[in-house]
Amino acid sequence: MNAEFVDTNIHVYSQDATAGDKHAAACALVARIFEERTGVTSIQVLCELYAVTTGKARHRLTPANALQAVENIAQWRVHEPNVATVRRAIDRSIRHTMSFWDAMVIESAIATDCSVLWTEALQHNAVYDGVRIRNPFIKGDRT
Repeated sequence: MNAEFVDTNIHVYSQDATAGDKHAAACALVARIFEERTGVTSIQVLCELYAVTTGKARHRLTPANALQAVENIAQWRVHEPNVATVRRAIDRSIRHTMSFWDAMVIESAIATDCSVLWTEALQHNAVYDGVRIRNPFIKGDRT
């Protein structure tokens, strides 16, 4: 299976119709992943998606609409991090000087054997233990 992990920021753009080209690119990516059934998410991403889209997002969703977005993404394979995941994320955040939350997303992608992690929060084309970081907003990298 060619599993693909999609970070929270991509899901947020897919919910924000005012985000222009980023909205279109995020929607196309998420739609393709739904169609191909290659999507992976984590409890962290589901929580962040709800919190951001009902709180600090430029275009806020109602709680009911945010819940529906979470329910849609929860149809994907969902990683449930444990204490070992947290320890590995702490270690990774220290070794790579990155945010703990970014390290948690990487650890979830690794734990679920993803080949790709779609995000704009990390260095495009970087590879962490076999997971390639891809930014769908870079022209030519939207598939």
